[in-house]
Amino acid sequence: MSDEKLLEAVRAALGTVQDPDLHNDLVSLNMIRELAISEDGIASFQLVLTTGACPIKKELEDSCREAALSVEGIHHADIEVTAETRKSTTTHDNLPDVAHVIAIASGKGGVGKSTVTANLACALAADGARVGILDADIYGPSIPMMMGVSKQPFVQDKKMLPLEAHGVRMISMGFLLEEDQAVIWRGPMLMGAIRQLITDVLWGELDYLLIDLPPGTGDVPMTLAQNAPVSGAVIVSTPQNVALLDVVRGVSMFEKLEIPVLGAVENMSQFICPSCGHAEAIFGKGGAEAYAVEQNMPFLGTIPLEPAIREAGDGGTPVVLAAPESASAKAFRHAAGMLARMASCAAHDKETANAQELAAAE
Repeated sequence: MSDEKLLEAVRAALGTVQDPDLHNDLVSLNMIRELAISEDGIASFQLVLTTGACPIKKELEDSCREAALSVEGIHHADIEVTAETRKSTTTHDNLPDVAHVIAIASGKGGVGKSTVTANLACALAADGARVGILDADIYGPSIPMMMGVSKQPFVQDKKMLPLEAHGVRMISMGFLLEEDQAVIWRGPMLMGAIRQLITDVLWGELDYLLIDLPPGTGDVPMTLAQNAPVSGAVIVSTPQNVALLDVVRGVSMFEKLEIPVLGAVENMSQFICPSCGHAEAIFGKGGAEAYAVEQNMPFLGTIPLEPAIREAGDGGTPVVLAAPESASAKAFRHAAGMLARMASCAAHDKETANAQELAAAE
């Protein structure tokens, strides 16, 4: 077989490997690059994943190796695994250099939404992504404490420069207020503050901007939908029924705003005793996951409740960094990988829909 035919045979074999979320083969998705065949039968290529935290990284790599080695004349596969964020096609004048703007929401307070936001951000950043957090929880900004930042941002060209910690850029109303100062805003003042946090910050290029929303379905999500290219939302809930009732309202809100829900996270799924390791489902079990399955919504994962989460958050270093081998840290990393893949899926689906609309118009 000639070198050119061998190359095409390997490309065809790799074209049989499917991405289970994007529902297409890796060659068509441009996830196989720099394919080359050496004289001694070594196939070398890049496998470009949607995220460095991809939870099925090894499965895809193994499938690619098996496909390449199935071609007669190929004796070894040299695979370089990299990652590249697929940019959302949601267009907006604001935040043009941000690939994905993702709202982190909860139907009610007290479910650990800010803790989830901080840990997802740090997990994504640890895998090489450029990440920012916009703390839009005006009434209860907790991101500064959880990320260990208490300074005020600098101003450049009449715009704020985000502060940075743990590889994550961030802006919060908590940076601009005295620690014990209450925010008593309604309507126009509240919406004006949110608009400023979006438009008057020099974010630079980001792969992901996570927006920590206040609980509920008030003015803030609507203001965000009007002023930022929100490409998707994540719903955070605890397992019990009272929290799930509010999840339904949150999902309904995003549907009305035409923002896709990228997935649900079940926080505080079970308490893990730090002394003996016993796990107890003190808030019930599996409620958010069951709801996600029922609604055909992606489920990003369950996060156990451990004292280490609280200790890390109070100390200013999220648990994914402070205790990386803990059960909660591993769960957060899995959820971050799933989120990155769902964001990529949403971008791919939007891109496909736009292409189909253009083809129909022609």
